[in-house]
Amino acid sequence: MHFGEALDDERYLALIRPGDDIGTVVTADVYGQGAADTAVGRALRDLPRGDYALVGMIGHDFYRGERAGSKGFPRFTDPQLRAPEKYADYLRMAAEKSLERCGADHFDLLMLHNPDRVGYGSPVVWEQGMARLKEEGLTRMLGVAPGPANGFTLDIIRCVERYGSLLDWAMIILNPFEPWPGRMVLPACADQDVKVLARVVDYGGVFHDDLKAEGDLGHHDHRAFRPEGWVAAARERLERIRPIADRHGLTPLQLSCQWTLAQDRVHSVVPTLIQEASPGAKSAEEQRADLAAVPREIVLTADEIAEIGEVGDNTGCMALKGGSPAHTGPEAADAWPLDDDLRRIADRWGITPERDLVMAG
Repeated sequence: MHFGEALDDERYLALIRPGDDIGTVVTADVYGQGAADTAVGRALRDLPRGDYALVGMIGHDFYRGERAGSKGFPRFTDPQLRAPEKYADYLRMAAEKSLERCGADHFDLLMLHNPDRVGYGSPVVWEQGMARLKEEGLTRMLGVAPGPANGFTLDIIRCVERYGSLLDWAMIILNPFEPWPGRMVLPACADQDVKVLARVVDYGGVFHDDLKAEGDLGHHDHRAFRPEGWVAAARERLERIRPIADRHGLTPLQLSCQWTLAQDRVHSVVPTLIQEASPGAKSAEEQRADLAAVPREIVLTADEIAEIGEVGDNTGCMALKGGSPAHTGPEAADAWPLDDDLRRIADRWGITPERDLVMAG
């Protein structure tokens, strides 16, 4: 997505190769229409399979579907592509092709990537499709990975409640400056014993501490589409919590990882490593070393965790995707109105959609 400067192949492959206290690599088949998988395969070459954990994601059909500009490729559940009885065949094909590109015979974790409403709720998807991939040895564990935008709160909870016996992991956006709405799904994950992988823990590169202004972003940098002033606002908040990092000898990225890992059910964090173009920016390799050095035990106190959460509170800062009381118009692949079941779920978990799932002001 044009984050920062491009890396040459040698640097990029070294950056994503497991080792030096980072043993997990995450890929998605749709990125580069298979190119990301292929790069992972090159990075994993000659590594013993037991020396790393491989996380894959499937769900966007770039084999038969046509890209719709910035909206990307359609989900495999698009009725224009196939009927429900063909879902399992697609999932098996996509998993096998992704593994082939990665040069592996199985995933440690395979996640359903950016589901639509059908993908979150259909037993055909989960019980006849994803579950069989685990039964057939294509993956050891299963998960759901919403996105790329923030939201899908009630949809994640519904998926976790319905298929908790199948699900091992859920991926959500969560970091000190984006606690909302992700933290609302954590109680349901705890109830179903589903672990959470938190992504964007770097908050668009801010926690790497070398993104100083929006003017440093390239014209095509995906982060340039965020609301105007977001970098300055984030830097102001970062300075307010920097003393907490200093007390524990943590870098800002390590502080973000620590806070996020302190949240109930969060067991892993995935920042984006970005080679910023600004003068004096640290290297992506330094960012990787920063991540590798995150303390394995939580060193923050309960009061510090609460203080960071208060500084970073982002409640109501954006319109959310997925089931939403604010949705109008026809259902889209990433947005739909609330149904009665979602409202019952909200009530069960103490969520008031019109208050808790809408943009403020």
